[in-house]
Amino acid sequence: MAHSGELRRELGIASAVLLGLGSIVGTGVYVSIGIGAAIAGSAVVGAVMLAAVLAVLNGLSSAQLAAAHPVSGGTYEYGYRFVHRRVGFTAGWMFVSAKSASAATAALGFAGYLGDLAGIGARTALAVGAVVLLTGIVLSGIRRSSAVNTFIVVVAVGALLVLAAVAWPEVSATNLRWDSGGGSLLEATALMFVAYTGYGRVATLGEEVRDPGKTIPRAIIATLVVTMIVYVVVAGAAVGVLGAQRLAVVTAETAAPLEAVARAVQPDVLPTAVAVGALVAMLGVILNLLLGLSRVVLAMGRRADLPSIFASVRADGRAPVPATMLVGGTVLALTLIGDVRLTWSFSAFTVLIYYAITNLAALRLPAEQRRFPPVLARAGLAGCLFVALWIDPGVILAGSALIGVGLVWHELARRRSADGLRSAKSR
Repeated sequence: MAHSGELRRELGIASAVLLGLGSIVGTGVYVSIGIGAAIAGSAVVGAVMLAAVLAVLNGLSSAQLAAAHPVSGGTYEYGYRFVHRRVGFTAGWMFVSAKSASAATAALGFAGYLGDLAGIGARTALAVGAVVLLTGIVLSGIRRSSAVNTFIVVVAVGALLVLAAVAWPEVSATNLRWDSGGGSLLEATALMFVAYTGYGRVATLGEEVRDPGKTIPRAIIATLVVTMIVYVVVAGAAVGVLGAQRLAVVTAETAAPLEAVARAVQPDVLPTAVAVGALVAMLGVILNLLLGLSRVVLAMGRRADLPSIFASVRADGRAPVPATMLVGGTVLALTLIGDVRLTWSFSAFTVLIYYAITNLAALRLPAEQRRFPPVLARAGLAGCLFVALWIDPGVILAGSALIGVGLVWHELARRRSADGLRSAKSR
């Protein structure tokens, strides 16, 4: 039985950090390093570092906002509370639109890795099965979801660390010499930034974290520090072993660059271990996106930006059932399309706009609620907007059109709601 109410606070700092890592360490690190190498050559290692700096700036803004306003919904709620309703809606619209398709992409990536590993051809069916299974886990509540996530993080991060440990002795210093190959370091930075953005899941779960004033900032910062170390070490190993050009070619051909690195240094067991790590990591991405998206839909339902049914949570307060079912159904529908390229080209632009709004909201915090100097939020805002300009113009145009469609929907929904209230009063 569902009711409209609040979710239970069941997460401590360790669980929050693990949820953040489970959201981050997935499709990004296992694929985007190769994409970045195709754009920026060996300078992709520098792009990883620049993206980490931008992620830290945004993370600090997310942390202080979540500590000051610890409710489900993340930047959607912050935009509403501290900036303007249209800005808040835009943040929620960007998050739900982009991340639903990202979850579908991760499901299809999982199915592709599993199909190659096990020799199974029914990849769409495998992807659908993964989405259905993980939606069921999210419906069971945050505590069980957190336990599954812990296992996922241990396997996914463990596989990366083993790969790095074996690969670094084989690294060629020549391959690591700075050479962008005439490509765009800033475009690669934008793409690598997307690989860090799962830390925002900690903020979207703000209503379920114990002692949010302390837990959320510490969890976000710890998550980003650990991720940056892992990414730099893995990126350096991958470029150093294969070289940027070969890494880019392998990514274009197989979408599994780290498996190729493993095969180059230890062909017997390591490629299988890395493939298993990739599979588990992508399951983690799907799980955490379903969790975060359902909480944003819950928040949008509470504000009537979506029908009020999506503001309901289970009687025991453990899960927002209608919101989770909507998100699971949306991801499932996108998965059935079977196009893994559906959202990746939009992810960088939409995510950068989302976090630009995060920084803008942080700048509107009352002085007594600020935990960090405003200059950091200003730098994060400028960084997001500047890096976004280096993305493909077609992607920028499509992303801007998506924002426009969302704002039209938002205004129509508000007018219908206002008309309904007037009709009710006149009776």
